[in-house]
Amino acid sequence: MPNVFTTRRIPEIGPNKLREQPGWDVQQWNSDDVIPRDRLLQSIKGCDAVLTLLTERVDAEFLDAAGPQLKVVANLAVGFDNFDVPELTRRGVIGTNTPDVLTDTTADLAFALLIATARMLPQAQKYVKEGKWKTWEPLGFRGQDVHHATLGLVGLGRIGGAMARRGAGFEMKVIYYDAYRRRDLEEQYGYEYRDSVETVLREADFVSLHTPLTAETRHLMNAERLRIMKPTAILINTSRGPVVDMQALYDALKNGTIWAAGLDVTDPEPLPADHPLLTLDNCLVVPHIASASIKTRDDMSELAADNIIAVLNGRAPKTPVNREVVEQKGLR
Repeated sequence: MPNVFTTRRIPEIGPNKLREQPGWDVQQWNSDDVIPRDRLLQSIKGCDAVLTLLTERVDAEFLDAAGPQLKVVANLAVGFDNFDVPELTRRGVIGTNTPDVLTDTTADLAFALLIATARMLPQAQKYVKEGKWKTWEPLGFRGQDVHHATLGLVGLGRIGGAMARRGAGFEMKVIYYDAYRRRDLEEQYGYEYRDSVETVLREADFVSLHTPLTAETRHLMNAERLRIMKPTAILINTSRGPVVDMQALYDALKNGTIWAAGLDVTDPEPLPADHPLLTLDNCLVVPHIASASIKTRDDMSELAADNIIAVLNGRAPKTPVNREVVEQKGLR
C-alpha cells in the first residue's frame, strides 16, 4: 500500500486525486504554516512519495529520513532549487516540478508589478486612504511611461517569453540576455539579443528577472550591476529572492541609483516586517503570489498529484527534473 505525504495544505484537487487511488494512505501537514523540519523528517518515514513546496529542502537528510522505498518527490513549483538533484539522481529518486501551468499567470503578475511601480499606484492609494487627496495635482504622482519604453529581460525561458509578449502589447522594445539565444523568437517577434547582462541593464527602462537560482545567479543583481542601470529604471523580480542582493537593492533605491523596484520574491522569505526595504515608498513587495490565481494553483496541485500517481503506477511522470532516472527505470 503506497504511502504519500503532502507537506502543506494545498488546493484540494491534487490531494483528492491521490486519495482516490485504491489502497493509498495519503497524509498531509494540515496547516498554512511551514512544517517544522523535525516534524517533516518524522512524517516522511516510510513514504513512497512526498509532495513538497519550495520551503522543504530535499537533501541527503530528507532522503535518509524517508528511506529507500521513496520513489518520487513532487514539487509544487516550477523552480526546484530546494532539490539536491544530484543526490536524488544518485539514489534513483525521481523529482518533478510544475512548469507550463503557471507561465502566463506569473507573467501577468510580473507585468502588474511593472505597471504598479511605474505609475506609483501603491503610493497613490496610500495618499487617498490617508485623506490627502484634495484636488487634481499637475505635479502629483508623475511616474514612468510603460508604452514605447525598453523592456530588458534577464532570461527568455517560458515566463520570460510570456513577459516579452506582454511588453510587445504595450509597444515596448524588448531586449534580452539568456545563456541560450532564441533566434526563432527574434525573427518571429523582433526581440533583440544582447551579449551580456550588463548591456541589458545599461539600455533597459525596466529590467525583469526570469532566471533560476543557481550558484552563478545568486546575487546576480549586486551593487555593481545596480549602478549600471539608469536612474529612472525599475527592477522587477518574480524569479527567486536571492538573485537580488537585498542590501544592495535597498541602498540603490534609497540613494536614487534606480527609480523603483517590484518584488514578488525576497531574501529572506518571508521578508520580516521590520526589513529596511519596507520603509521605502519606491519598493513594492508582495508575498510570492505570482502563481496565485484559482485556476493556476488548482492546475499546479493537480499536476503534482498526477506526477506522483504516474510514478507509483509504473509510468513516466509528465514533468521530471531528472529525466535520466525515469529512463534508467524504463518508465514510459
